[in-house]
Amino acid sequence: MKFDEYAGKTVFVTGASSGIGQAQAIAFLENGANVFAFDLDEQGLLNMKQKYKARFAYAIGNVCNKGDVGQAFEKAVATFKQVDILLNTAGVLDGFAKTLDTDEALWDKIMNTNVKGTYFVTNAILPHMLKRKSGVIVNMASIAGLVAGGGGAAYTASKHAIVGYTKQLDQDYCREGIRANAIAPGAIQTPMNKADFEGDGEIAKWVAKETPAGRWAQPSEVADLTLYLASQASDYIHGTVVPIDGGWIAK
Repeated sequence: MKFDEYAGKTVFVTGASSGIGQAQAIAFLENGANVFAFDLDEQGLLNMKQKYKARFAYAIGNVCNKGDVGQAFEKAVATFKQVDILLNTAGVLDGFAKTLDTDEALWDKIMNTNVKGTYFVTNAILPHMLKRKSGVIVNMASIAGLVAGGGGAAYTASKHAIVGYTKQLDQDYCREGIRANAIAPGAIQTPMNKADFEGDGEIAKWVAKETPAGRWAQPSEVADLTLYLASQASDYIHGTVVPIDGGWIAK
């Protein structure tokens, strides 16, 4: 998918070392944008730095750590002068643990990464966008933010929180030039889901069978949707959660 409008714009993306976040980063780079990545893992970022050179920069840190987030934002602005688009993509799964199987440590890990991390990064970058009266935010929700069964107790709760946070974020700031939406992926083949494909891959086969489209999606498909949601073509889409799930929740 090609968009001419991203040349010269800067995208800040969390969780860009692998999976959907990496696919998003590459998609925007291929469309001429500058990309600043923020992740705990440096390994997946090195190839992008080598290929895209001055248009790609990154910081290593944890979205749960307010200090790390602040330093990453400062580096992004120092490198590219501004941030036009924020992609809050970093997240972790909970292994489909039911509430009685979810101890406090797991609950806190999921909530801190998926919810507080999104809150920290947004609050670090939003004032910068408000000064410029312009900014697009795309948060990563999940079908687990819309229906049960997409995760365990903590993950489902965290993604429902992202859905509500996104709607309120847009409601609060849309008249000040900010546009916020969320994406709700279903079965996307990423390193986060590698356990489903291990061995005979029975879990992966079952998921594909249960998905009306009959397959898993690739991260690039989510990245293409992100390109559209961040573009002027979707300027009238506000506070919306867009599923990309092969028809899973429609059934």
